[in-house]
Amino acid sequence: MKKLLMLTHSAGFVHDYLPNAEETVMEIGRKSGQFEATATQDCSLINAENLKNYDALLFATTGELPMSDEQKQSILDFVKSGKAFIGVHNATDTFYKFPEYGEMIGGYFNGHPWTQEVVAIVEDGNHPSTRHLPASFKVFDEIYVHRDWSRDKTHVLIRLDNNSVDLSKGNREDNDYALAWCHNYGEGRVFYTAFGHPKELWHEEWLQKHLLEGILWAMKISE
Repeated sequence: MKKLLMLTHSAGFVHDYLPNAEETVMEIGRKSGQFEATATQDCSLINAENLKNYDALLFATTGELPMSDEQKQSILDFVKSGKAFIGVHNATDTFYKFPEYGEMIGGYFNGHPWTQEVVAIVEDGNHPSTRHLPASFKVFDEIYVHRDWSRDKTHVLIRLDNNSVDLSKGNREDNDYALAWCHNYGEGRVFYTAFGHPKELWHEEWLQKHLLEGILWAMKISE
């Protein structure tokens, strides 16, 4: 049985979805029979010695987490060595002063101009995290936009349908707003999904499967 450590420490904005997310991640792990999830807000558990006990690290965090340089490096080393990193929603709103983290996860939060029902377009319908989804679907969420992000450095799974929003509120010159992506990092894998701001969304079957399959892909259980 694989083991996943979920960190929900809020050094910035505290999202009210976190209790739902903790419950959901533990439940999908249990139901799948593939992994056992432990949820914590204790940043001291992120260290090289303790991470040896885990196969995956999931961040639902904000702000500059209270970690030493050694702890920060242990995250990078963990993933580079072949382990899994999963970021949910505000995981990109974390560690702005630790640029290597931004490189690892793929980019940094740079505003949420749209909190509304949008249309999401599945770019890669063959990935385990998207196979169950239609080619496009409607969802009410707080849509993150990112800086220091480029599709040249990652593999886009889902993007925003720009026709479903007032595009003038965006802040990327290329108008490229990805909602989920994945890539390799060293020997490990990174999966990020921007969905999840409304706590109700965590009860949706499609989101639970999207996240479960993203976790299993990052753990190299599914391809």
